[in-house]
This record gives sequence, C-alpha cells and structure tokens, in this order.
Amino acid sequence: MPSGSPSSAYTGIGNGKSRANPAWHNLNTTYLDNLRTLGLTPDSVDLVVLTHLHTDHVGWNTHEVNGSWVPTFRNARHITSRVERDFWAGYAMDAPRRQMFEDSVIPVEQAGLLDPVEVPGDGIEIAPGMRLLPTPGHISIHLSSAGQTALISGDAVHHPVQLAHPSLNSCVDIDATQAETTRRRLLASLAGTGTLLLGSHFPAPTGGHVLSEGDAYRLGHQASGAGAASS
Repeated sequence: MPSGSPSSAYTGIGNGKSRANPAWHNLNTTYLDNLRTLGLTPDSVDLVVLTHLHTDHVGWNTHEVNGSWVPTFRNARHITSRVERDFWAGYAMDAPRRQMFEDSVIPVEQAGLLDPVEVPGDGIEIAPGMRLLPTPGHISIHLSSAGQTALISGDAVHHPVQLAHPSLNSCVDIDATQAETTRRRLLASLAGTGTLLLGSHFPAPTGGHVLSEGDAYRLGHQASGAGAASS
C-alpha cells in the first residue's frame, strides 16, 4: 500500500451467503482473521474500493448480525463507479444477482457508506498513491509508491491467456465488444511501461509486466531502467 494511504480492504465472496455457484455458497472462511494478522480490524478500515459490483468482489461488504446483513466495515467509504451503479439500477437482474445486491450492496448503500464516483478519462486520485482509472463499466486501481507503479485490473483482464488473445471474453462480460475494447486499450497502455499488472483472478504468479509480442502481449519481467525483458 502506498505510504500515507488509508487502511483498505478487498471484499471477495463473503461468508454464509446463499449463492447459485456451489463453490461460493454458504462459505465459512477466515477472511477477517486474515485481516487481523495484517493488523487490520474491520473498524480500522476506512476505504473499500469496489472495482465492480460482481458477486465475488462485494461479499464481505456485509456480514450477518441477528439475521440481518450489516456493513462489515462500518467506518469505511465504499467507492464504486457511478456509471456502473446507475447501469445496474436500470438492469433487469436475474434472481442470483438480485440476491447479491440485496445482501451485499444495498445494506451498505442504505447505511450511507456507498460512494459512487465519476471517474474521468485520465482517472481520479482517491488517496495518496492510489488512482482510479476507467475500464468501462468498471474501474481499475493504479498504485504508486517509492518510484514503483502497479495496476489492479479487477475483471478487465481475467486470465493471462487474454494477453495473447485479447479478443477472448469472459462469460460475465455483458457487453463483449466493450470488454474487448477496454482490455486492448488497457494492455496497450501498460505494455513496456514497467507498471506491474496485478490480475485479480490470475493464477500464480498473480503479477507481471505486460510485454508486447507481435500484435498481442505476454506477461513477463521488465528490467528496471535497462530496456530489457524476460519471460
């Protein structure tokens, strides 16, 4: 985390939630204990960044207390894209997505903790060293500290295979054309820059530098200041 940044958290799938995906249904994980080992308690977190409002990215926004879903991070500003929140407000959701909104998004909204922000084309700084970039309809997170930079891609790039084949979309991309356009633009902006790409869904290793390879890309290592690269 960049020096001077707020205490922040990323909120995954959550515990005890009814989900259509069996792998996500009624989980009982050690997420909060894991945070505590890092020196974070729920009340110490004052910033939650939601790259987008999918089930596997919002679950720990809330936890169950006496049969009700209440905000886990009750002192935190929960940032998301205004464009995306407005999109879902007018979207005919299926039952699983509606359930997710009811237990993991709306309680935070009703508590006055959800903060949809406008993200201009050149991004917006929300904390020292932390900048949101538009990856429609979605946001990615650019981090900078001690002369180093990284970008958390969220779902803009799901898997490293999409570097070699940027036209490949995920089944959760509602607008396939926009998804591909966004992914190509993002990868082009990162190629050869030395900015570390941190894939939210990448298998290990979850980070690497984007290197150009013909009309596509690959994940590798950009040697600092040397202009050399290796895979």
